[in-house]
Amino acid sequence: MVVKMAPVLISSPVTESDQKALRQVWQTLGPDSCPRSYNFHCHTTASDGQLYPKTLIEQAIAIGLKGFAITDHHTIDGYQIAKTCLHSLQDTLPHQAIPHLWIGVEINARLLNTDVHILGYAFDPHNSQLQTYLQGKAPKNQQAEAATVIDVLHQAGGLAVLAHPCRYRRSAKELIPAAANLGIDGVEAYYAYANPNPWHPSPRQTQQVKQLSATYNLFNTCGTDTHGSNLLRRL
Repeated sequence: MVVKMAPVLISSPVTESDQKALRQVWQTLGPDSCPRSYNFHCHTTASDGQLYPKTLIEQAIAIGLKGFAITDHHTIDGYQIAKTCLHSLQDTLPHQAIPHLWIGVEINARLLNTDVHILGYAFDPHNSQLQTYLQGKAPKNQQAEAATVIDVLHQAGGLAVLAHPCRYRRSAKELIPAAANLGIDGVEAYYAYANPNPWHPSPRQTQQVKQLSATYNLFNTCGTDTHGSNLLRRL
């Protein structure tokens, strides 16, 4: 009898290298890391942001970012344009400090019967199972379940993070353990819930999320969740 084996998905060396670098950076993040050193949550005109990818790149360089990720909703179009812009700048400005750009995406999902957002990073965009989540539309039914989203991101060689865990109908105390049980890699610990100016992470929520992330051995990430025209703020 011939037994058909499921294909083994192997991430590319570039994906593995990017994931390793990302893990190393996440281990060093603190409350002052964002928005002027690192930013792992921002949007462009490719989804619901106001910044054109080229403008976002220009602001990232002007700010002096060391690394960042563009996490448009259900698309990597903005990332692709920004990546091309960065490559051009590397050629034309060889002595300019160019930040590292990680591939990212923000995906709508269901966790404990609650709508949440899951951020994906350092994945292989050509992975066949991931394509459903990169078509500009929120997933439905089983594909929208957090367990499925996290599993697909992992199969694509990526990392999964629960975005702004204190913004949902259910508490972070409920959602973070549930996400951890599904294999999520991190939580967005440093987040400005009240959109302050200048940007700074919300102290009470940060403390709560970090306590939970430590309990479940999760990474703490940071991001402005920029939707407006200034990369230093959310709106």
